[in-house]
Amino acid sequence: MSRAVMSGRAAGPGLGRLEVVEPTDTVTELLAALISPVLRRRDQRRRAEQYVRGLLSVDGRKSVRRIASSVGGGAAEQGLHHFVAHSTWEWNATRERLARHVQGVMPPQAWVVQPVSIPKVGVHSVGVHRRFVPHLGQADSGQQAFGVWFAAEDMSVPVSWRLHLPGDWVHDEEHRRRADIPDSVVEETLEECASASVLGAVLGWRVPRVPVVMSAAGPDAGGTMQRHRAAGQPLLLRVSGTTGLTVADPSMPGHGAGRVSAHRIAASVRALRRPVGWPVPGGAPGETGRSLVVAARVVLPAPGPRAARTDAGQPTGLLLAEWHDPDGPPAGFWLTEMADTPVPALVRLARLAERVAGDFATLGDRVGLRDFEGRSFTGWHRHVTLASIAYAAIALGGRDPWPGPEGLGGPGPSVGFGAPVGLSEPTGPGRVEAVFAPTG
Repeated sequence: MSRAVMSGRAAGPGLGRLEVVEPTDTVTELLAALISPVLRRRDQRRRAEQYVRGLLSVDGRKSVRRIASSVGGGAAEQGLHHFVAHSTWEWNATRERLARHVQGVMPPQAWVVQPVSIPKVGVHSVGVHRRFVPHLGQADSGQQAFGVWFAAEDMSVPVSWRLHLPGDWVHDEEHRRRADIPDSVVEETLEECASASVLGAVLGWRVPRVPVVMSAAGPDAGGTMQRHRAAGQPLLLRVSGTTGLTVADPSMPGHGAGRVSAHRIAASVRALRRPVGWPVPGGAPGETGRSLVVAARVVLPAPGPRAARTDAGQPTGLLLAEWHDPDGPPAGFWLTEMADTPVPALVRLARLAERVAGDFATLGDRVGLRDFEGRSFTGWHRHVTLASIAYAAIALGGRDPWPGPEGLGGPGPSVGFGAPVGLSEPTGPGRVEAVFAPTG
């Protein structure tokens, strides 16, 4: 990310070396590009700037009260609260402009869908419910959202969001009224919500059709694959080792044995593993990692419950299994229909999920992505949109995402924003190609 900018190393594949210029106000540049065309009123533009600057400057939780205290005292609190919770400005248009702006600075290699759990103590925030949180190993109360990052090997920026609403929130008219939930919002499974978070942007915005990288949000991997196939959107989907698949290659062990687990398929062909090198996400310049990878041609799972489905007539794709420890079990399994894409390129795409997860862990709470304290659906979306702009100001503006004791105390070196770089331009050494052709 911006460490690359500060050192003069290429901040994005294909962009070459970037010149470090004198510090400039990146927030002002971003707001001029993203907010001014959407917000016609001067007072709204002022509130947007106050809010984004407050997200960047306030330590700890980014509540409206604390933001107001940092930018204008108590008199600003009511105006900021109204601007986020009750104003009518359209967040989707701002997000599209953010995505197109990022594209011009950092041609993306993939859209990466990042699940975001937001713990909540009360029960009134929109979408709050009790659910099992895998990384905690227990049930917890909170919101579940999906963020969509434009990602390259050197940096990533969130550009779109979707909040999952359980059935109780969607079907209860009182809940809908109090939380200002639009009529267009319907009940979705987590898997449907995860796909919709990115497909809505891909299909509705003027942005590159680069692959989607995501983890399966539930057991119906086939349904997720089908949604992206129907949209014509290439997908690299991380799945569980227990995912049932059918071997499609007659020369492989297990062909004709019916549906077996991804783990068993990988174990049967582990002798065919090959080493693949990749840049370490967030690592030092030139730092690389290596893993062992094998790819097997499989019949992709049909959508729906495992017990009720048949995979007959389903398209074929690739199962990738990856080992970090040659003597241990596989570290991950991925499904894709991008069967014509070289395996090393697919592995590098998979690494972008780690890039995003690391960046989110570093910057997400520092710009308050999970700190909205209001109760409304529309307020939540406006807050995360403004927080995404703050995130972009750090990622694109030359501030070190892994700072020393100086933290975010002042503006860092800034890279001037250039004109959009087309996907047809020559790619740099080792760059993953931006366009993939899915196979059927």
